[in-house]
Amino acid sequence: MLAGEAAAAAAEVESTLAVPPDLEAAAFFDVDNTIMQGASLFHLARGLYKRRFFTTREIASAAWKQAYFRYAGVEDPEHVDSARASALAFIAGHRVSELEEVGDEIFDETMASRIWPGTRALAQRHLDDGQRVWLVTAAPVEIARIIARRLGLTGALGTVAESVDGVYTGRLVGDMLHGPAKADAILALTRDEGLDLDRCSAYSDSFNDLPMLSLVGHPCAVNPDAHLRDHARREGWMIRDFRTGRRAAKAGLVGAAIAGAVTGAALGAARARRH
Repeated sequence: MLAGEAAAAAAEVESTLAVPPDLEAAAFFDVDNTIMQGASLFHLARGLYKRRFFTTREIASAAWKQAYFRYAGVEDPEHVDSARASALAFIAGHRVSELEEVGDEIFDETMASRIWPGTRALAQRHLDDGQRVWLVTAAPVEIARIIARRLGLTGALGTVAESVDGVYTGRLVGDMLHGPAKADAILALTRDEGLDLDRCSAYSDSFNDLPMLSLVGHPCAVNPDAHLRDHARREGWMIRDFRTGRRAAKAGLVGAAIAGAVTGAALGAARARRH
């Protein structure tokens, strides 16, 4: 039987609200470089690599893309497509239960320390006001759901990987939740939940998420790339930047990321030769 046939990748993790719920307002947060420093898909790949889900060559390729993403501060569409194909290849043939079982461990190992406290505080403000908070990400919905639960958020909209009889096929159900697809998923959710978009908020770092940000009454650019920063200033949108010393650190950051990728790949290859 085909699993995950829902059109929207909605995985709700209901949390108890401390105040009367505001049923018409909600907040939507991008994950990569908005909630979390770097690409969640890469952090997931690191954790899966440690558990021998795939090869040294594959993690090295993913690491180069992560280094580029952290340096440039903007998503390359070709890298996004490549990351999608790589991620599907990583999990193809594995059971859905495997990813769910290791997800919390991977969050603790590679993601928890990369959560931006400032963005987490913004999300908490919405929760304190009785509003629901969803993550909206291209990452697999299973991992998005874990991140949402660990941060105490309401739920997640994410990319759905097809599974048959509990085993990933390497194909998607629908499209990757990226760019305009995020706005479509939010629209579907607001209809189902009876939300008022004029009272909703959205947060992202990327100009690629302009459709999502333009959909709501209260958009906010968080750690924005140059294109989004310029657009937000022209539109009078709120801007929040929780990065520190980013201009001075850029060269060192990309150098360290690439060096780490190459070193890790070399060590892995050396271990493989010894065995």
